[in-house]
Amino acid sequence: MAYTFKVMIDKLKKEPKRIVFTEGSDPRILEAASRLLASNFLTPILLGKVDEVEKAAEVEGFNIRGAVIIDPENYDKMDEMVDMFCELRKSKGMTPEKARPILSKGNYFGTMLIKMGEADCLLGGATYSTADTVRPALQIIKTKPGNKIVSSCFILVRPAATGDNMVLAMADCAINIKPNEDELVEIARETVNCAKVFGVDPKVAFLSYSTLGSGSGEDVDKMHNACAKAKAEMPDVPIDGEFQFDAAVSPVVARTKCPNSPVAGYANTFIFPDINAGNIGYKIAQRLGNFDAYGPILLGLNAQINDLSRGCNAQEVYSMAIITAALA
Repeated sequence: MAYTFKVMIDKLKKEPKRIVFTEGSDPRILEAASRLLASNFLTPILLGKVDEVEKAAEVEGFNIRGAVIIDPENYDKMDEMVDMFCELRKSKGMTPEKARPILSKGNYFGTMLIKMGEADCLLGGATYSTADTVRPALQIIKTKPGNKIVSSCFILVRPAATGDNMVLAMADCAINIKPNEDELVEIARETVNCAKVFGVDPKVAFLSYSTLGSGSGEDVDKMHNACAKAKAEMPDVPIDGEFQFDAAVSPVVARTKCPNSPVAGYANTFIFPDINAGNIGYKIAQRLGNFDAYGPILLGLNAQINDLSRGCNAQEVYSMAIITAALA
């Protein structure tokens, strides 16, 4: 993973990006912004009242010289932003009177900066919920052509003394509550593409409480059928399932349960049946398996917007900023 971050940073040094932080006065954001500015490959755009952001940085001892600080309530292009937002939301009856209080909020304002070309990407969620980060993105940025949903994945990294870190991808752990078969295929496709950015050679397992028909039920059928559709769509990617988790990751178990599978026992990209399983699964890996978790990385949008956990620390903000900008 250290190598991957180096590659990302080298890319950003050649093509610097402007990244919006929706919670500009949060100490974790300020610490990460200070580190990014010192390395000179990203320009942080900190949202908030200018005096409050500067005072918070001074109190915490962070040097944010070089950052752009914007107060949504005193933005010189607000009239232009309001007009564009009203046009985007005219089918919902948006008016300037309704738009201005909405755009005074960092999550909407920051997303509109991207739409207007004033920023390249956004990282929010230090205090906003995931829904409050995703909603403006769906309304303003919208999904890429060919995508019907926004999804997410986590990249999990466990450092190894040998230097060969274990890197896994897990999806969807944060956005789609109970995806259907076609949505699972889209989640798998986007997760495969994201995993490759992190140096993962994807071997995809569709997870269930059943292994290749050992169990039965509606949820088993969903994962079995979604896996078949994903195989047809991505014939060059090793994909198999449905699998129980032990069959997906343990060569010993795989030899017993599914000896002819090209994925079983060696999967590194996991597609969960719903958000319950996904969220629980990645947190178990993070807290009991000593994996570092990066994400949720939002997938399927026309621009790179990512969400932080409200329990994040400054190191996670720093790492996610690099990931967000590198994917932009």
